[in-house]
Amino acid sequence: MKKSDRDIMEILEAYDTTGNAHSAAQLAGVDPKTVRRYVTARDAGMPVTGPSRRPRIIDEHLPQIEQWVERSKGRVRADIVHERLVALGFDGTERTTRRAVADAKAAWQAGHRRTYRPWITDPGLWMQFDWGDGPKVPGPGGILRSTLLFCAWLAWSRYRVVIPVWDQTLPTLIACLDAAVRRFGGVPTYALTDNPRTVSIDHVAGIPVRHPQIVETARHYGMAVHTCVPYDPESKGGSEATVKIAKADLVPTDANLLPEYTSFADLEAACERFCATVNARRHRESARIPNEALAEERGRLHTLPSAPHTLALGTTRSVGTDQTIRFGSVRYSTPPGLVGTEVWVRAAGTDLVVVADLDALHQVPDWAEHRRGLSEVARHLLSTPGNPRIDPAHYPDHPQEPGGAPKPPVPKARSAAEARFLDLGPGAHTWLVAASAAGTVRIRAKMTAAVELAAFVGVEVVDAALSVAADAGRFAEGDLSAIVAHHTATAAESGLVIADEAHSVQPGTAAWAGFGVAGTGVGS
Repeated sequence: MKKSDRDIMEILEAYDTTGNAHSAAQLAGVDPKTVRRYVTARDAGMPVTGPSRRPRIIDEHLPQIEQWVERSKGRVRADIVHERLVALGFDGTERTTRRAVADAKAAWQAGHRRTYRPWITDPGLWMQFDWGDGPKVPGPGGILRSTLLFCAWLAWSRYRVVIPVWDQTLPTLIACLDAAVRRFGGVPTYALTDNPRTVSIDHVAGIPVRHPQIVETARHYGMAVHTCVPYDPESKGGSEATVKIAKADLVPTDANLLPEYTSFADLEAACERFCATVNARRHRESARIPNEALAEERGRLHTLPSAPHTLALGTTRSVGTDQTIRFGSVRYSTPPGLVGTEVWVRAAGTDLVVVADLDALHQVPDWAEHRRGLSEVARHLLSTPGNPRIDPAHYPDHPQEPGGAPKPPVPKARSAAEARFLDLGPGAHTWLVAASAAGTVRIRAKMTAAVELAAFVGVEVVDAALSVAADAGRFAEGDLSAIVAHHTATAAESGLVIADEAHSVQPGTAAWAGFGVAGTGVGS
């Protein structure tokens, strides 16, 4: 049984008094072996109150194991160590070796553990950005495609920007940087990221070689681009955390129960809502609201250039009156509102990317908080001459359906009488379109009669009757009043009777069947 601390101190005091283990054992009431064990531990500098460690068969090889662990910088495998120990005459089991190697590695890592200095930055100095995998959304042609999330943040104010894109090519990176600094309302002194090929094209003696176009872009905006140590994302943990939080809140998973996105516009709207939420929430580390901190940090940011950097955004094209641009002798459609403006066009793989400066188009001032910068407004699959790429969604008011069929006309009142009839409800709109297509005569008189009837029986009743009349094709005089009377009397719906040849009340030609038979002289 383990001795208490009081008993151990009495044993050691008895030994110090007598100088003999047997005498001390008689005074303390214990075995002489117990006295010798505690005295030996005390004289060796070992804790006498902790668990005692018995000698092990591998103890004589521990200096060699520690040397191998130090030489491999804590990476040597235990099975390799065991093979070498067996060659040196060790006859223990591999389990014993693994325990000893694990202890040696833990001791080595304790002496070589990386320490971190808190990063205390000043306002307006640092911006960090990184890329994250986004959700799959329908792209050009309705095919599901993977997206990427460009995530940037200001280190002092913790203000975050998340922009969804289709790729992370250099032109896309430049467009995202432009959009980020314009949402910041200024340009920081430094931008920190990792080492993608769009930023560092090579490493010579551990020194990253910058991409010449990214250097020119940084010079255009007045900031310096820095990269972290390769394979060491810990040196830019802020942007890593931004990517992790954005993916957790924007990418549909079993954990967040988000539905799939039906379009790229839905993903853009979700990113806008995410940024509005996190920037209006008090940050746990800084204890400040990023929106309020950004207003203070803007005074330390550099002035934005009046024009975005367009070196790698492609060639300029003018949007014609038909909302199309020409690229490679092929017409490509653009969204509404860009007629007469200039856009940038570039080929990205099999896609044609159209980028526009929506802030300049809408005359958004530089100091506005809702600036967006350069934005991708359209993306088409590259085509060949004679095969234009026209997206029906770019023409919402076109008189044709996307499949080519004409859209039903929309009634628009041009007189007080027409307005009174159309105000009856959607049934009146449906009746007018159907009656006009059927060539109904005296439509205006019937519209006036419907308005007068609604004054007696109610607008809802007449509007429902007009819808029934349109579905049944009943546009004759008295049809509307008959339908109203029928529904009022029965107060229940019945099957529609379509006014066609199968249900006509006109007399048939059965009486003529006897004419032309043999012997009558008719038709012979």
